[in-house]
Amino acid sequence: MPLNLHQLRVFAAVAEQGGFSRAAAALRVSQPAVSKAVHELERHIGMPLFDRSGRTLRRTAAGEALYARARELFGVEQMAEEELRALRGLERGTLRVGASTTIATYFLAPYLGAFARAHPNVVLSVVSANTRAIARAVLERRVDVALVEGPVRDARITTHRWREDELIVLVPPGHALAKRRAVHAADLASYAFIVREPGSGTRIVASRALASLGVRVPIAMQLGSTEAIKQAVASGIAPAIVSRAAALDQLALGRVVEVRVRDLVIHRPLNEIALTGRASSATATAFQALLRTSVS
Repeated sequence: MPLNLHQLRVFAAVAEQGGFSRAAAALRVSQPAVSKAVHELERHIGMPLFDRSGRTLRRTAAGEALYARARELFGVEQMAEEELRALRGLERGTLRVGASTTIATYFLAPYLGAFARAHPNVVLSVVSANTRAIARAVLERRVDVALVEGPVRDARITTHRWREDELIVLVPPGHALAKRRAVHAADLASYAFIVREPGSGTRIVASRALASLGVRVPIAMQLGSTEAIKQAVASGIAPAIVSRAAALDQLALGRVVEVRVRDLVIHRPLNEIALTGRASSATATAFQALLRTSVS
């Protein structure tokens, strides 16, 4: 017997709100009605969806799996509604763009500006996160257009190259590496580096490039944004590998120094990713066309 969509929607609300009372308030129904729907769903699938033994309501393994699929399902529902509105000729709407951190900070603004000028009645919503999080947003249909700098390997996601970026080694002006005209990749292993968090495209690409040369650098610090990393390098904490586009301002100010590494050149693609087989909305199609042009 198929799942009851009403019960699934109530279960998702409890998972999102973190409790039966808050879910009841969000859905504007009684708490007993929420409890009944969840209990009936658990009885239907034959497994508990929540661990009710502690003070905090937690999802079981079955609850985690079902919640992930529920978000994808309701994302499809929302997409269908948006596509139907577009077919009815509505000019107002929302474009949800997901971009990994480096792209959102250093590449995306001109395209958002051009789109806003061309479509002033469309509300732009931008989500910035690391590559792994943006890929998840694509799977859950929480974004209409997605751009990432890290590799995405998922059979459900299609990847198209958008443009190219270069990663470079930055050090503080007084660092030992800054005094050398050029170094080899193996020399980097003597120094601890500042890195992005796991799931970051920059971290993945840099680590793989070094590993291909048999080099692994120690980690001095982990930070969640390229801006924070640049400031940490400029403060003299440790070297880092970042996007050249991201480093241009600090290089121009002389607060950081680029180290030329003879045997390490890191060029990486910046990619547009999409859910395989998903039709683009009218607003997404317009923005995707804009991404294929040169804007400033």
